Amino acid sequence: MNTNVEDYFTDGCGRCPLGGTPDCKVHLWTQELKLLRQIVRECGLAEESKWGVPCYTHNQKNVAIISAFKNHCALSFFKGSLLKDEEGLLEKPGENTQAGRIIKFTNVQKIQELQATLKAYLFEAIEVEQAGLAVEYKETSAYDVPEEFQQKLDEDPGIKAAFEALTPGRQKGYLLHFSQAKQSKTREARIEKCLPMIFAGKGLHDR
Repeated sequence: MNTNVEDYFTDGCGRCPLGGTPDCKVHLWTQELKLLRQIVRECGLAEESKWGVPCYTHNQKNVAIISAFKNHCALSFFKGSLLKDEEGLLEKPGENTQAGRIIKFTNVQKIQELQATLKAYLFEAIEVEQAGLAVEYKETSAYDVPEEFQQKLDEDPGIKAAFEALTPGRQKGYLLHFSQAKQSKTREARIEKCLPMIFAGKGLHDR
């Protein structure tokens, strides 16, 4: 994984085999990423590499990220759900995302048109950090436990203990993963596949 901000704009995040090759997604949005970077830095945020991508912080608190995808590049806000979003630009990156919000771009012109607005959003995000505001996350109990997994928890105290020992975020990740399967057989297969990771204290995407 890339740990240098400058290298990201030429070689990508380094988290997939395309990193450092002409096929890396950063080459699809060279000018867009350059302009987004300029706008964010002009707001006085510190720049560093986290998770292989440029991350922008205020007093060591994560505020925003810029990154490239196959069909767009994006400016992402860690606590975007707390922003007013008067222009209606923010999107959830995933259906179950609680805090983060993103703004997608597919051309330089759109970024140029929104420069002032993007800076206003960034300054508001900084104010959110300065005020110490926090996102109120749903408790794990607010998520449905699939019948197949509940049966495992009821029948095996070891599984129940291992699952309850996980962090709330890891618990939510597994419950969503299990619940998203439409068929019972698929849910059962997912549960069986994940049990070793649950016993190991790992989350769904931990390595």
